[in-house]
Amino acid sequence: MPEVLKSPARTGRARQDTTAVPDRVGEIIADVRARGDVAVREHSQRFDSWSPESFRLSAAEIERIVSGVDDQVLADIRFVQDQVRTFAQHQRESMRDIEVETLPGVHLGHRHLPVAAAGAYVPGGRYPLTASAHMTIVTARVAGVPRVVACTPPIRGEVPAATVAAMHLAGADEIHLLGGVQAMAAMAVGTESMDPVDLIAGPGNAYVAEAKRQLFGEVGIDLFAGPTEILIVADGSADPFVVAVDLLSQAEHGPDSPAVLVTTSAELGRSVLEHVDRLLPDMPTRDFAAPAWRDHGEIVVVDSLAEAFSVADGYASEHVQILTENPRQALDRMTQYGALFLGEGTCVSYGDKVIGTNHVLPTRGAARYTGGLWVGKYLKTVTYQEVTDPAASARLGEVCGRASRVELFEGHARSGDVRAAKYGDATVSWASGTPWAPVGQR
Repeated sequence: MPEVLKSPARTGRARQDTTAVPDRVGEIIADVRARGDVAVREHSQRFDSWSPESFRLSAAEIERIVSGVDDQVLADIRFVQDQVRTFAQHQRESMRDIEVETLPGVHLGHRHLPVAAAGAYVPGGRYPLTASAHMTIVTARVAGVPRVVACTPPIRGEVPAATVAAMHLAGADEIHLLGGVQAMAAMAVGTESMDPVDLIAGPGNAYVAEAKRQLFGEVGIDLFAGPTEILIVADGSADPFVVAVDLLSQAEHGPDSPAVLVTTSAELGRSVLEHVDRLLPDMPTRDFAAPAWRDHGEIVVVDSLAEAFSVADGYASEHVQILTENPRQALDRMTQYGALFLGEGTCVSYGDKVIGTNHVLPTRGAARYTGGLWVGKYLKTVTYQEVTDPAASARLGEVCGRASRVELFEGHARSGDVRAAKYGDATVSWASGTPWAPVGQR
């Protein structure tokens, strides 16, 4: 049985008290739907104290904002976007259009078509999350989306210049300084000044996540995002200081972010606990990291790596970091994770900020049934069919007639009957007065 060296102060999955959130979100969406730009402006003023003449930045405004960003920041943005773009391009190239001939003269195929318009939400709040611009906008562009709308809120009444630069360099067609539910609603339902999009991607707070949930169906979404999660699988070869630093790197996202260590070494687990206790008091982000570790941090000791992988799969964590002698074993042993980080040279923060894989990932156990945002999320895989051989159409028509009548779908059956008769030698008993009726009934 696993030994628990540290258990979370709060049991169950990390969740905020969101009992009032759905009603509030629904009211804002309904208001934007009914009153358009007027409602958007009122809610932006209410929540962000932000009501400019236009929420959409002009080309001149974008140029002015970007020109004021430090050259090193711009260079780093370009570097990271190159990494994201390169990986997304390889993903896109792996998705082939196909056409096969399943029977003589029966041609079936599929094509991957981009959505016509995508919305990218880049959170603001406490942190200017420029990386979310890379993940949502660059990936949409690689997918071939013709129109990309990007929204981000002001931060304490100021324009988040680095975020605007990231949106612009990523290739956004429209950049709106607009946040929260009002931004999600405007993108989804449209207003006088913003045409609606077909899919919305990007993380956000509980209100933004709930807005995506309520708008899903009217528009597509990437996935429902919750608090950031990290789980580390480590054996006795791992450096406990590195483990502690990496756990806290994700705990700083918010006070409800789970940070879990599953290890085969009780000695390592105890050492990690000591390092965390020493590191936390001096962390500039301890107001988030400390409650996250206190309430949602765990250290679990198991007997073997096989058990460690099994326990880790049970969490289905967003980020899983493997710090073992042979980290690539996890590729064969594990199946439940949003993203896997193999070896000490690879940390979750690389995935969040620089390495090129997408950081919009499933949380709260959703890795059991979905992966994260990727180029394929912006594509619709559509099929087409063509029957060019009359004999094949006749054969299919006969089977279609029989199969449809088993299900009592007479109309479907008749579509098959007509082709069985026109292209073959079948007779159609229900078609009196037509060229395909039995002789004597035509």
